[in-house]
Amino acid sequence: MNITWLGHAAIKIEGSKIVYIDPFLTGNPNASMAAEQIQKADIVIVTHDHGDHLGDAFPICKRTGATLVAMHEIAVDAAAQGLCAEGMNIGGTVEVSGVKVHMVTALHSSDRGDPAGVVVELDGKTLYHAGDTGLTYDMKIIGEFFHPDLSFLPIGDRYTMGIHSAVKAVEFTRTKKVIPVHYGTFPLIATDPEAFKSLVGDRADVIVLRPGESTSL
Repeated sequence: MNITWLGHAAIKIEGSKIVYIDPFLTGNPNASMAAEQIQKADIVIVTHDHGDHLGDAFPICKRTGATLVAMHEIAVDAAAQGLCAEGMNIGGTVEVSGVKVHMVTALHSSDRGDPAGVVVELDGKTLYHAGDTGLTYDMKIIGEFFHPDLSFLPIGDRYTMGIHSAVKAVEFTRTKKVIPVHYGTFPLIATDPEAFKSLVGDRADVIVLRPGESTSL
């Protein structure tokens, strides 16, 4: 399985299926690619309805025929535009083309529906994308219940967890590997991923990527 950080909170997961999470590319100064370059996708997941997460999800689904998986209210609007959409809510699970998506708690805000994180099960691996969130004790449940192989945790502070909260989130989730996201895109969320890596220490393998770089799982 190949994992690519596209910048901000946007992730591409390539296994037996191609999954995009929060594909904010247009208007993203750190985006590693243009949305128009995406010609193949099976599933597009959106954690919440803010522009820097919903991003290009609708156009990508329209162009590729991918299924949008998102909070109910977002999915209803997508379906009204003729897109294939699976709506869900926190605590629920949907399965699309053999990929399981579990929706979990996030502490944030959202324009339509509530914010969420997602746990994705694909090819025998479990990946947790926290979305935009503050530190929450519910992350302990994610660790105990899902045992994530890899987590994407925001470290940008101000609008999400900062570095120190994200270090605690690593402990709570018991994640084996972690990729820091949602930092450095704009001056207000400029934090140091290497400082995060140093503070995590041996709790997990912290993989610091530049936009467009990949790692395998």
